[in-house]
Amino acid sequence: MYKNSFEVAVKTCKDALTEDQKMKFLQEGRILKQYQHPNIVKYIGIAAQKQPVMIVMEFIPKGSLLSFLKTNAMSLTVKQKTQMCVDASSGMDYLEARGCIHRDLAARNCLVGDNNIIKISDFGMSREEQVYSASSGNNQVPIKWTAPEALNFAKYTSFCDVWSFGILMWEIFSCGKTPYPGMTNIKARQWIEDGNRMSSPAGTPDTVYNLMLECWQYQDINRPHFSDIHKQLKDITRKL
Repeated sequence: MYKNSFEVAVKTCKDALTEDQKMKFLQEGRILKQYQHPNIVKYIGIAAQKQPVMIVMEFIPKGSLLSFLKTNAMSLTVKQKTQMCVDASSGMDYLEARGCIHRDLAARNCLVGDNNIIKISDFGMSREEQVYSASSGNNQVPIKWTAPEALNFAKYTSFCDVWSFGILMWEIFSCGKTPYPGMTNIKARQWIEDGNRMSSPAGTPDTVYNLMLECWQYQDINRPHFSDIHKQLKDITRKL
């Protein structure tokens, strides 16, 4: 009976949520259901007949990338960190090709599997559109990970995810530090508007940092697509 059993992860919707909030919760399952990729967490099913509503996903043994980076800061090599970026860019390339805007890409929303493979997770804020505009009364936004045009005009495209990917790379190479160290959200936002960008984390190859800077171009159309990012990172990894 248990021959083919396997571990799963269950995301539960709190009973106290409104019907609208529950629908948004289920949206994550609906989006995940469509995607099959080694660098995206695998959807298994939704249990929605009774309360609480649950999304069932594959179990990823090493948990959050953010926690993993902090715990293993002293042992991760440059090549391992770069490979993590390769994995994440592969998953994001897949999503961009399918018109999915993640909108909350960050180390806290990635998981670490066997052999340290990275999987994109947490699609609760995702939208399946080429361009997505959020109302001014939208939910809280992760300021330090969000592109300027999204903060200023509530305009979301895959290029916003590219900006966030640059922050994700910085998180990986800083071993899980919080972006814009010592700055409040308000100060970091103004600092970016003034044309400043974070410096390279210690030990980061110049080629990787230059790619971060490409992701942080102020004008979204000047940022690379994920297909280009993935190719560049694979080339960098081969040379390490």
